[in-house]
Amino acid sequence: MAKATRVLQSPTFKKAVKKLKANQKEDLDEAVKALMANTDLGEQKKGDLAFLRVYKFKMNKQLTLLGYSFDEGTLVLELMALGPHENFYRDIKRR
Repeated sequence: MAKATRVLQSPTFKKAVKKLKANQKEDLDEAVKALMANTDLGEQKKGDLAFLRVYKFKMNKQLTLLGYSFDEGTLVLELMALGPHENFYRDIKRR
């Protein structure tokens, strides 16, 4: 279990965060803090998405997926995608 020292946001992630309301951002901040403390919380994907880990959490009582990658060499947590389960993996493959 390693702790992330830096957090980077992809442009797609930044766009998704801009659209969130204040209470949703609080839920997201809690999820990011949890990931920074323990980067192994998310599930490692296989196949085409082997570079991706996905952390599932509740945002306003709705299941939300947070896609991220973690580079242990530099202890950087890169937030890549945020959204509901519907079309989440399809959209990530297109990037």
